[in-house]
Amino acid sequence: MAEQITGAEMVVQALIDQGVEHIFGYPGGAVLPIYDAIFQQEKLQHVLVRHEQGATHMAEGYARSTGKCGVVLVTSGPGATNAVTGLTDALLDSIPLVCISGQVPTPLIGSDAFQECDTVGITRNCTKHNYLVKDIKDLPRILHEAFYIATSGRPGPVVIDIPKDVQFALGTYHKPQAKMSHPTYKPQIEGDLEAIQVAVDLMLKAERPVFYTGGGIVNSGPEASRNLRELVELTGFPITSTLMGLGAFPASGSQWLGMLGMHGTYEANMAMHDCDLMICLGARFDDRITGRIDAFSPGSRKIHVDIDASSINKNILVDIPIVGDVNAVMEEMIRIWRTKTNQPRTEAIAPWWTAIDKWRAVNSLVFTNSDTVIKPQHAIRRLYEATKGRDVYITTEVGQHQMWAAQHFHFEEPNRWMTSGGLGTMGYGLPAAIGVQVAHPDALVIDIAGEASVQMTMQEMSTAMQYELPVKIFILNNEYMGMVRQWQELLHGGRYSHSYSESLPDFVKLAEAYGGVGIRCEDPAKLDDAIDEMINVKKPVIFDCRVSKEENCFPMIPSGKPHNEMILPDTANIGSIIDEKGKVLV
Repeated sequence: MAEQITGAEMVVQALIDQGVEHIFGYPGGAVLPIYDAIFQQEKLQHVLVRHEQGATHMAEGYARSTGKCGVVLVTSGPGATNAVTGLTDALLDSIPLVCISGQVPTPLIGSDAFQECDTVGITRNCTKHNYLVKDIKDLPRILHEAFYIATSGRPGPVVIDIPKDVQFALGTYHKPQAKMSHPTYKPQIEGDLEAIQVAVDLMLKAERPVFYTGGGIVNSGPEASRNLRELVELTGFPITSTLMGLGAFPASGSQWLGMLGMHGTYEANMAMHDCDLMICLGARFDDRITGRIDAFSPGSRKIHVDIDASSINKNILVDIPIVGDVNAVMEEMIRIWRTKTNQPRTEAIAPWWTAIDKWRAVNSLVFTNSDTVIKPQHAIRRLYEATKGRDVYITTEVGQHQMWAAQHFHFEEPNRWMTSGGLGTMGYGLPAAIGVQVAHPDALVIDIAGEASVQMTMQEMSTAMQYELPVKIFILNNEYMGMVRQWQELLHGGRYSHSYSESLPDFVKLAEAYGGVGIRCEDPAKLDDAIDEMINVKKPVIFDCRVSKEENCFPMIPSGKPHNEMILPDTANIGSIIDEKGKVLV
């Protein structure tokens, strides 16, 4: 007869059997049996956070930088509700997480017991799936099933809500099956071969093609990035990417157009607008990409490859839908292409590249530098130059600094860029950086932050100090909620309603109060030396980089406008809207 163990011991053993090495959590009464089981083993390292939102973002950073599943442990009631923001963030950005939450004993469920909430009901719409475990017999299956659901198909967060009496109960533990399956969840991996054949035929005839790629390439693993690079080289087509897809294709590549969308490059957005064939790989036609729907790439045929069938034709109607893992589909595209030709379509699309080169010449990321004040774009570029050749990972908060980082920090490999895309969660970057540093203890991990955003989870500096994680927080401090201020300037007549950050802390003293290192720089001539100092410190650092207060983030597609009507930077603070022929519209 198999040995009987408690539900709490099952949780720990299942995590170990799933290959989990680190979990992020915060104890409370409803999960004390699990914490007691953690105390009695040495294989699993627990990272004590300072807020459950921080735990979820740490698990996201950990997952995004490793390709593994992040794991969170929280107590019932406020522990679970504090995790909701991070769960929603992971759902929108397709990050694999398993969140284990405690619950009041089953006889008390529904009685408004102390620290009780309907965790399953609350998290139903912000998770890929969730469970309430009422019987110890179901616990081993559910634990292993949760990892399968979180990591297969389109990744996402899964919640397991475990009542306290189930954690104490004795039962028989079962190890995970060699090959997991589920009776009703069967993600489609292989794309329809006939549809792929039609897609390749269109690619062989296109005169103005463009690859539009997204975070699905990164989620599909390192092989997907390699296959993407081979496919792009094989075809000779230009390629652009969403915010979440940066790094899947090298920024130094000659076919790279930069990021597209609201703050994307002029050449990327113009190529998307004027193309005759769009090949969308692992992206979901988000509103920040499409701009005005009825004017989005009006003359193109559209191929959409996505593992999530519900994403296809959800926002944009496409001509060739292909449901499947993007890596498997690209492998077939490469194979079919090679049966027809081994040559890129260089001559056929030469006029297209001529047009793209003209758009590139606009130099849409240009900015007016200064000898007296640090421009935020300049700060990012100097940070990039200082970290070239290093084992570096970048996280961000959300706002102008996030967009400047995407524009001016260039990524050559996937899994090096961690940011909140779909939900746009302020406070994401610092805890995410801690999660990345836990996974890569010898790497240089930098959170490019805004002074408003980073304060939402600043308490996690204490976590960094406790576990000796030398994360660097590079704050572009303009004393404004920068993106809010920019929209108020451009759309609300300069009425800056509550976007100025008054009573900011002294970030140098704050770093020192936590036991870390604080650095402040406001002189462009001293910036390089200050960045080098930050990089070489072996402790957590808060770098207060004082930048110009009213710099706007351009280029920008104005709200309700198509791709070919962009606000581009010039000497005027609000820029100019320029059409596809370079004509100034306003």
